[in-house]
Amino acid sequence: MDPRRLRYLQAMGIQAWELRRPLVGDGGGPPPPDEESLWRELIDEIARCTRCDLHRGRTRTVPGVGDRHADWMFIGEAPGEQEDLQGEPFVGRAGKLLDEMIRALGYRREQVYITNIVKCRPPGNRDPKPEEAAACAPYLKRQIALVEPEIILAVGRIAAQNLLKTNAPLSRLRGRVHDYEGIPLVVWYHPAYLLRNPPAKRQAYEDLKLAWRVYRERKKEADG
Repeated sequence: MDPRRLRYLQAMGIQAWELRRPLVGDGGGPPPPDEESLWRELIDEIARCTRCDLHRGRTRTVPGVGDRHADWMFIGEAPGEQEDLQGEPFVGRAGKLLDEMIRALGYRREQVYITNIVKCRPPGNRDPKPEEAAACAPYLKRQIALVEPEIILAVGRIAAQNLLKTNAPLSRLRGRVHDYEGIPLVVWYHPAYLLRNPPAKRQAYEDLKLAWRVYRERKKEADG
């Protein structure tokens, strides 16, 4: 088993079974949980979650969407009004802009994995509180473990600060490659900000080019 995946599974409290040569009359012990069952369990837990007060006002939980084996993982801050209604992250105008940027990388929305730091909408679309992000952190960690992305894009200040455990402003986090438990992470403007500040799209495009270079280098190293 890949050492990074093993670390994640251990952090999640999941028994990681090693394949061994079966003996005659020996079933080899209980089978490992299959990936689909792990996803179902995770989605069900999120749907029932009452770890913080955000569950009181939600319409639907918003766990994530996309390819569960994607190389690219986009992590935003929290669902908004439309996301809360539809149960899908990054819909509406901001979602359409995100889709455009994903296409600029040569992918479609369904070929990447998209999620948020928190899975329920904060009232009035306010920023998630630290305790709310902390309550959802185990879910996000499990998602990352299951997807095993080659690169993470932190979409916006809140996502970047939570993933990197820092209070540094976005201006200091952008334009460089960070490390999230062995996975390269690039910080990117939130599409909602880009809609309000169109000139920043040029910088956002530079961030995407940086992410693409890092991804290609990582794939080249993996391919030997």
